[in-house]
Amino acid sequence: MPSRGVEQCSAIGFKGLGTFVPERVLTNQDLERMVETTDEWIVARTGVRERRVCAPETSTSDLAVRAAKAALRDAELEPDQIDLIICATFTPDHLCPATACLVQSRLGIKRPIPAFDILAACSGFIYACSVGASMIRGGPYRNVLVIGAEAMSKIVDFEDRSTCVLFGDGAGAVVLGEVEAGRGMLGERLGADGSGAEQIVVPAGGSREPISEGVLKRRTQYLRMSGNEVYKFATRIIGPAILDALADTGNGLRPTDLDLIIPHQANLRIIEAAAKKLDLPLDRFVVNIEKYGNTSAATVPLAMADAREQGRLKPGTLFAMVAFGGGLTYGASIWRW
Repeated sequence: MPSRGVEQCSAIGFKGLGTFVPERVLTNQDLERMVETTDEWIVARTGVRERRVCAPETSTSDLAVRAAKAALRDAELEPDQIDLIICATFTPDHLCPATACLVQSRLGIKRPIPAFDILAACSGFIYACSVGASMIRGGPYRNVLVIGAEAMSKIVDFEDRSTCVLFGDGAGAVVLGEVEAGRGMLGERLGADGSGAEQIVVPAGGSREPISEGVLKRRTQYLRMSGNEVYKFATRIIGPAILDALADTGNGLRPTDLDLIIPHQANLRIIEAAAKKLDLPLDRFVVNIEKYGNTSAATVPLAMADAREQGRLKPGTLFAMVAFGGGLTYGASIWRW
């Protein structure tokens, strides 16, 4: 893939950022009373100490709308100024319609703008930002609302201690649009390895295996994951994905030039391995997995918001976003805040 070069593309960046997480906190101590596990085991292997969990009546679109409204306020825009909505999720309210369409309606947007979902699991927010930037660059769209939202507690099997300890619920949203030259997206790299598709899968509920009495007995409507294989994939792909995205900027940027790396929050050990492979100190990475767990497509925008609140993400900050997830998908992008 030829290098794009910063001077050859419009400056497309973040105009607003907002997040939302449910009020209920599910701690490791709570999980000790639900499955055979311990706080020490969870922290040592994942870095997670607590996560947020939806109420039974709450859906992904509820989280997405709250995050979207916060991003619009931050961008000082009204809902009708949005030209396109992209929602990254693999826990949609329904198989049809798209969660993005539900968000459009609940925001009160009357204009017939396009709205669609992207299913790239934990890489979804990176994918959605890439698509959104491309739509601005190549089409009539000025303000694109990109949302990463997941209600992971609705698809996690709380009888499976290997997965239920990992995940949480939450949402993050950004408004993409034209920004000053030198800011915004500078480079990117998206990819997938479909040969690993079965390593993160919800076996039933689609056309392959529709919901049935047998499905419910086997509990195959819940997420299943091959943790060791996903770990190997993640530690192998994060470094090269960031290097490829840096090369795509066309201006010779190296990992040491990055002020900040905002990674998918799947496992603290994966982030530590990435830091080692890139020969960067761990404090160059944003880490908040201890309080949210793995919120899939929402982890990167939630980490962005934390970094901004802490003063680590500010005007001029050069940073990378990187994620991997079901598919197996992966993506990285380089931005100037």
